[in-house]
Amino acid sequence: MKRNFAGLVSLAALAIASPLAARDIAVPAGAGAQERLQEALIVAQPGDVVVLGDGRFELTDGLSLDVAGVTVKGAGPDRSILSFAGQLAAGEGLLVTSDNVVLRDFAVEDSKGDAIKSKGADHIVYYNIRVEWTAGPKETNGAYGIYPVESENVLIDSVLVIGASDAGIYVGQSRNIIVRDSVARFNVAGIEIENSFNADVHDNVATKNTGGILVFDLPNLPQQGGHNVRVFDNLVVENDTPNFAPKGNIVASVPAGTGVMVMANRDIEIFDNVFEGNGSSNIMIIGYRQAFEDAKYQPMVRNVRISDNAHGKTGFAPKFAGGEMLAAAFGGSVPPIIWDGVGGAEASIVSSDEVPVLNLGMTRSDQSVETAQPSLAKLTGDAAPKLPKIVMPAAMEAAIR
Repeated sequence: MKRNFAGLVSLAALAIASPLAARDIAVPAGAGAQERLQEALIVAQPGDVVVLGDGRFELTDGLSLDVAGVTVKGAGPDRSILSFAGQLAAGEGLLVTSDNVVLRDFAVEDSKGDAIKSKGADHIVYYNIRVEWTAGPKETNGAYGIYPVESENVLIDSVLVIGASDAGIYVGQSRNIIVRDSVARFNVAGIEIENSFNADVHDNVATKNTGGILVFDLPNLPQQGGHNVRVFDNLVVENDTPNFAPKGNIVASVPAGTGVMVMANRDIEIFDNVFEGNGSSNIMIIGYRQAFEDAKYQPMVRNVRISDNAHGKTGFAPKFAGGEMLAAAFGGSVPPIIWDGVGGAEASIVSSDEVPVLNLGMTRSDQSVETAQPSLAKLTGDAAPKLPKIVMPAAMEAAIR
């Protein structure tokens, strides 16, 4: 009898821990939303769904989730709204530090810091989420909208981010990434992939940002050597918002009117995008221009392939140092593609787009634009895409169907 009783206890424990015991935890909007929602995020178990009701959740403090396998699901990004307009501290709106989490169908507004940050959270899905700073572009807005970092397998699909003072959609120090079918507007950087490996950024709209899509690698970070990033089938248009990043921030140096900027990265493909109305340049390929002491850091761009992009009007209002001088020298506008020239042929920067390319003729990434030796160039070579498609685990794709 004792053995049978112990067996029943074991079976009961297994049932509690299994997906069969998964439950919906309903959290309606209204009075006490802060405490009720945070409690739900604490007591949730793997497989549970925290269901946000219709309405505005007026929150005064950040929220956190540290339980693996949890879904946070609202009624839609215009129906379930987490408002941090009354947030007292400057932390994140929502911080996730657990694996296999799905965040979907809700909005985050006016967080004092980053809107949604996930750190060390592998297999994370962001789907059908709106992040917005409702007073428009301001230096005091939170830095990042969607902000996964130090993660493997990151899927960002059908999100909208407006007003981030750094990057609307940012993925940093991560591996195996997809950003697709999303919209970034009125941010400093619309979409940014930083110090990351293996990313596909496609079928997005980046408009009215300072810079549309950035692919960066920075020094003094645990993961360096960003590579294998494909930027394709995006609409990158009218990125003309004046830079409103706080002083000292790396993106404070991004010129208004930048379409795609690649900095200090390697093995990058830019193809089948549509560019129009970016006043500085459609594609800018440059090395890291600031002083650094990190002996492991490689500031130069290498192995970039550009092909089959549609280039509309660009370069008519360059906002980078020496831009007006260059525009005057080249008939009133800067060419659609700009490369700093560092590394020469060994850098392997190639383009088959039938538009002018400006080679600044620099020998060092930190060289002043005023001392450059600019000339039109043909970046010949095989520009056909070769990098592999990024694929997410089937369970992640299934989570958004």
